[in-house]
Amino acid sequence: MENLDIQPTSNTPKVDFNAGTGKLLFSGRSIPEDPGEFYDRILSWLEKYFKATNQETELEFRLEYANSGSSKYILEILKDISDYTEGKNIKVIWGYEADDESIEELGELYQNSVNLPIELKEFEDEENDE
Repeated sequence: MENLDIQPTSNTPKVDFNAGTGKLLFSGRSIPEDPGEFYDRILSWLEKYFKATNQETELEFRLEYANSGSSKYILEILKDISDYTEGKNIKVIWGYEADDESIEELGELYQNSVNLPIELKEFEDEENDE
């Protein structure tokens, strides 16, 4: 199966989904003008991926910001993934910067909205570490 690699823009996150390792990463800002256009191909790829593999999968979100349209699609992604959990080891990590309460709270909302274990994990702002 092909990997999914979408380079970030000022409005869309980096998407790095490695079908071989089971490591799936969203990182950056998610404020696309048309969230459906951006997220529909991700949903399609995930559906094919989960139908094709039983391997351990780790999905990590490291978003700086997500607008309401993106938030709805991320919830849809998490709900879709929860449909594929039977017989699979799926780990979801919701990363947030220490001082970013809105992204942390969004992760908490997702924890309470889907039947999927979501680990909230604080991370350092990599740009400030340089």
